[in-house]
Order: sequence, then C-alpha cells, then structure tokens
Amino acid sequence: MIAALLLAAAPVPTAIDAEHAFARDAKRIGQWSAFRKWADRDAVMFTPQAVWARNFLKPLKDPPRSISWRPADTYVSCDGRTAVNIGPWFTQDGKLAGYFTTVWQRTTSAGWRWVYDGGIPTPAKGAARTTVQVHHSTCDGRAKGAPIAPPPKLNPTEARTTPEDNGRGESADKTLGWDWKVTPTGTRTIRVFQWIKGRYVEVLHATDPAPKRR
Repeated sequence: MIAALLLAAAPVPTAIDAEHAFARDAKRIGQWSAFRKWADRDAVMFTPQAVWARNFLKPLKDPPRSISWRPADTYVSCDGRTAVNIGPWFTQDGKLAGYFTTVWQRTTSAGWRWVYDGGIPTPAKGAARTTVQVHHSTCDGRAKGAPIAPPPKLNPTEARTTPEDNGRGESADKTLGWDWKVTPTGTRTIRVFQWIKGRYVEVLHATDPAPKRR
C-alpha cells in the first residue's frame, strides 16, 4: 500500500514519462478517466471540429477495454517545459490503428498536462521502435517566435491552444511552436516548428482527412 502511494506521488520528469503514465492509467483506471486526469483545463480535442476536452470528456463512460499507445518521437523546447509527442496507437486487441500527436506542457502546480490531442494519418518516424527518439530545440537564446501568421497574443508565461477551427501555441521560451486548422468539412492540419541552429524548422506537417460520410 505504501509503495503504491509513493509511486502515485512520484514526480513525472519528462513528457515521455507523462505519455507512458497516461497510457498506463488508461488501462488502470479507464480510457476516458485517464484522458480527464491528464488533460489541461484548456486542452483541445477534435470531433472532427475543435472542442474543449473538458466538455467533450465529461459525460463519457470508460469502455470495457482501453486503447493503447506509445511515443516514438518527442520534440522538446529548450526550457524542457513543452513537448510534442508522436507515436503509434493500437486498438483494444493490439492492432495498429494509426498515429497520434500530443502536445504537453508542464506547470509548477499541476505538472505535465496535455493541451492538444489528435490523430495523424502517416507513420511517425521510427514508429516500430520501443525506445523514444528525443529531439531538443537549440538553446541559443535568439528564438523570436514560431513563424506562424497571424500570431495571436499569447500569455507570456505559458501558451495555450483555443477550441476554435484554428489555433496556435508555443513554448514560453519560443523554441517550440505549433498550429492547427480544421476545415468546415473536418479536414485537420497540424504543423510543428522547432528552433534548431538559429532558425525554425518544420518538424511535422500532417493532414488528417475529413471523416467519410455514412
């Protein structure tokens, strides 16, 4: 019992650890319960249009069995407080179903919380790996902000996404940025930019097509 309490209270050092803990909780306490536990208050999901996760998840009941997933790549801001994880996810029967993108931010009070969760149609780099490839932003102090227009006014201490049909976020040190857009038909595109050796590099550009009409 004591060991379990100590494990529950243990800090989560990185977004990789947070992703693994999130996936374990999905099996332990239930899929949607885990999504609610790890979501930031301003987290965004897609149905396929953008919605506040807190509203979408609130009424959902956990399925008998959870999906599973694991990170394959993580893109980390210079200050280590923001990261974008990419990797495969699997059905309840363990079959590869697709690939995910999760944006994580770490706060002093709540620790790591995800602020963006969405699927991408193309394989993540090294999706078959069991170890995670870590991609660090360059810490040279000259980052000015991800080259995404038009840039909305951001909180100076911590960026947030917004539940509209287009949004943007960036790390507090401006070395990692992302934006997303959903068309009226439900096609969603996400881009991730990382500050590397004096310039912003687009490290992800993925488009999830609109769901087929039944």
